[in-house]
Amino acid sequence: MESRIESHDVLDSRQFLIAVKRLADSLSYGADRSPFLGSGVDYVQSRPYQYGDPIKLIDWRVTARTRRVHVKEYEAPKRMPAYLLIDTSASMTVGSHHPTKYETALFIAGGLALACLERISPVGVLGVGGRNLHVTPTMSKDQVMQWLHKLRSYRRDEPTSLGSRLAELTPSLTHRVLVIVLSDLHDPKAVPSLRRLAQQHDLAVLQLRDPAEESLRGVGFVRGREAETGAPVLVRRRARWLDQQAVEEGFKKRGIDHLLIDVDKPYVSRLRQFFRMRDLLGRGAR
Repeated sequence: MESRIESHDVLDSRQFLIAVKRLADSLSYGADRSPFLGSGVDYVQSRPYQYGDPIKLIDWRVTARTRRVHVKEYEAPKRMPAYLLIDTSASMTVGSHHPTKYETALFIAGGLALACLERISPVGVLGVGGRNLHVTPTMSKDQVMQWLHKLRSYRRDEPTSLGSRLAELTPSLTHRVLVIVLSDLHDPKAVPSLRRLAQQHDLAVLQLRDPAEESLRGVGFVRGREAETGAPVLVRRRARWLDQQAVEEGFKKRGIDHLLIDVDKPYVSRLRQFFRMRDLLGRGAR
């Protein structure tokens, strides 16, 4: 029993901070207006040009139609709060590869949080495992670093609670927010809850996958125990731990942005491209 509740750390404090800052710099590069940072500028109207207006604001379509120079007017820049939902359950912390799904998720969450703060966007965090961790969106870098370092320590006996925590969080969100989920989606209640959340808020799902979850296909029968409950598991030939195709099709049908991250493969450039595409598609700026 003692071995199940033993505490483990993700790197030491200094190494962890260096890794997170490096990822934050990479994600921020060339993404000044990316909506994943919570910023947005909304077009309001076009009006006749006045002396002193910047030339770059000229609305060339209206100008050509009316034969009178017009400029575009925008609302003041807005900062959309971002919530990071980090899965701390047992299935995230055990695996066949280092770094694990949990370590990778924590690095990504730290990089996103620091990048948001760099763009003056409030950041909140919600643990969706067994521990009680809920930080409302804040601009305090000290507070953000406190929960980042707190999450460096993890246990291998936490249950998953993504579905139930989403159900608890949604009613408390009175204004539109950006929710970024970092999870392996092993909770069967997770996907339906994510679909409901996406009806009112901007949502990005970063799904973590261990190589063993893919390689176990087609190997006959596999017996084992579920990491979070200890219940015996029997996996049949060609069975998947998760119907990945159905998950991806369901997200796409409901306009939920989803990125599958295999922890044994490079992911930083794909992550940066993922959020850049959200920017091009106008996600989060509505």
